[in-house]
Amino acid sequence: MSFFKKLKERMFRASSKLDEGLEALVDEGSDSPAPQPAPNTAPAPQPDSAKPGILGRMLGRDDSPRRVLDDEMLESLEDLLVQADMGVETAMRVCANLAEGRFGRKLSVREIKSALAQEVARIMEPVARPLPLYPARPQVVLVVGVNGAGKTTTIGKLASQFRMAGKSVMIAAGDTFRAAAVEQLQIWGTRAGVPVMTAPEGSDPASLAYDALARAKAEGVDLLMIDTAGRLQNRTDLMEELAKILRVLRKLDPDAPHNTLLVLDATTGQNALNQVEIFRKLADVTGLVMTKLDGTARGGVLVALADRFGLPIHAIGVGEQIDDLQPFDPEEFAAALVGTDLQA
Repeated sequence: MSFFKKLKERMFRASSKLDEGLEALVDEGSDSPAPQPAPNTAPAPQPDSAKPGILGRMLGRDDSPRRVLDDEMLESLEDLLVQADMGVETAMRVCANLAEGRFGRKLSVREIKSALAQEVARIMEPVARPLPLYPARPQVVLVVGVNGAGKTTTIGKLASQFRMAGKSVMIAAGDTFRAAAVEQLQIWGTRAGVPVMTAPEGSDPASLAYDALARAKAEGVDLLMIDTAGRLQNRTDLMEELAKILRVLRKLDPDAPHNTLLVLDATTGQNALNQVEIFRKLADVTGLVMTKLDGTARGGVLVALADRFGLPIHAIGVGEQIDDLQPFDPEEFAAALVGTDLQA
C-alpha cells in the first residue's frame, strides 16, 4: 500500500467529519424553493444545478446538490474548519482564498473539497522539506518534545531509515529519567543495527550527550540523534537541562546541534501550537515532525502550525511501523485531510 493510500485510510476520521459537515452545509442551502413562473408564461430555464440527465452524466457534469458561496456559507465553512483544528486565523485565511473567483457561484461538495485541498496544499507547500543532510560528520540531531509525543519511536524510525539509506547512525538515549524510553530506543537500535549509548537512570543527560558526540566523532559516524526529556510541568528545569546539553555539545562542535526537531502529537490539537511556542524558547527548533495523525479527527492543526510558524515539516507519522513515518508531502496531506484523490 502506498503511503498516500495509508494516510488517506488512517485520516478517515478527519476527512469523514469534514465531509459530513460540508454535505450538511450544502444541503441546508440548496433546499430553498425556486421562484415560481408567472401565470401563462413558459417555465423558466433550469439552473445549472439541475440534473443534466444521461447526456450530462456522459459529459461528466456534476448532479450533486449545490449551494451559493455567500457570506453565510463562508462563515459556516470557517466554523467547520475551526472544528477540524485549523484555528480561527488559518480558517479565515483559507476561506478568504477559497472565495476568490468563486464567491456567488453555486458549488457542490466535491468542488468545495477540491478547492479546500488546493488552498491547504498552497499553505503547506513552503514548509514541506525533508530533514537536511549536511557534510558535517557527525551531523547532530537534537530531538525535543513532551513525553508521550512519540519522540522515541520517531528517533528509532528515522535512525533505521537513514541506516537503510547507507548512513552510519548513532543514538544517545538522553531521556535518562524514563527507563521505558531507553529500553524502547535499545529495541530500535537492535532492529536497525544502530548503536545506542545509554547512562544509568537519573544521570546527567548533558554528560551522556558529550560522551556520545565524542564517540561519534572518533568513529566517523554520519548522524548522531540525541533524545531528550520532555517534562513541561517544570519548564525551568527543562530549560536548564537543554541549555546545558547545548553548551557541552558546542565544546566539541561549535555548530552543534545542526538540527533540533520538535516532535508533536496530532491528537493534542491546538495544544500543539502552545508546545511550538514553548520549545522555540527552550531550544532553537529548526523543524517539526507530526505523529499520530491516524488517531485524530483534527488533523487540521498541522495546517495551523504551517500557517502560524512557517517551520519546516520534515515528516509525518500514521502508525507504529517503520514505513508509517514518511517525508511530508503537502498535496498528499491536503487530499487525505479533505478526503479527495490526488490531483492529476
